[in-house]
Amino acid sequence: MSEKAKILIQIDPDQHPSVFDSIVGIDSGADQLLRFGNVEPLDIRELVHGAMFTRGGDSLRRTAIFIGGSNVQTGEQILRAVTDCFFGPVRVSVMLDANGANTTAVAAVLSMRRHLPLSGQTIAVLAATGAVGQRVCWLLGKLGSRVRVVSRSLERASRVCQSLQKRDANLKLEPIQAQRPMEYSKVLEPCEGLISAGAAGVEILRSEQWQLRESLQVAIDLNAVPPAGVQGIQPTAAGESSESGQVSYGAIGVGNLKMKIHRRCINRLFESNDAVLDVDEIFEIGARLAQTDLPGQSMQQPENHR
Repeated sequence: MSEKAKILIQIDPDQHPSVFDSIVGIDSGADQLLRFGNVEPLDIRELVHGAMFTRGGDSLRRTAIFIGGSNVQTGEQILRAVTDCFFGPVRVSVMLDANGANTTAVAAVLSMRRHLPLSGQTIAVLAATGAVGQRVCWLLGKLGSRVRVVSRSLERASRVCQSLQKRDANLKLEPIQAQRPMEYSKVLEPCEGLISAGAAGVEILRSEQWQLRESLQVAIDLNAVPPAGVQGIQPTAAGESSESGQVSYGAIGVGNLKMKIHRRCINRLFESNDAVLDVDEIFEIGARLAQTDLPGQSMQQPENHR
């Protein structure tokens, strides 16, 4: 008897489930895609029970759930509601990547780690209070970096630091307010790395503010919509070195790895029925993938990652 079809259940709080996520799901090997939009956490129980109780035994691994949408906070609530439905071995694998926040943050951090040993380094994260920025700060902190959590609002930056340090008191996070060009210049000195996670089409740094920093070795801009978040970084930049020796990545350069991680995670969902893929689990998958995907320095995790 042939194996049952791989069914991916796409849960999205937006009115129209993401076409992007649907295509990636199909390209990643799902045989059938069930798409649900306008989903709220209170709607989850019946959807998940339908996934759990229609198959049994080894066939459960061939049903999986993907949580997307543009609202990351709602996505996190949905993930909790999904896992609350599971009991014992009766469960299916689930992945959260609302607004691409998890896979983007993982790809950005892994791209930087290709060129910079992150443990003990000072990294500035601009627009750090957004969904991607918070995850970047978390991952960098877990890898032993000293993270400058930069925002236009010191209150918001402080809240992010407090929230992340509640999860791990050992994280080295510093909230910083920066609103004017001179303030951003001070943020980067001295600083070995920079990741800008600002809103699309919003310029945060001028080229002279980062290209003249002698300590800065790697700069990453995650904004693909003109104007660039960091002037002087092309969206397609993928590890190019400037005349001053600084390495840069743009959104598309990071996006190539992000897409590979996204597809590999979808594959992983169908390997067992008990995977729960949030940012830490996605990082583990991405790190293993990057070992073979990216040439050069070893991508092995520092000892203090766990």
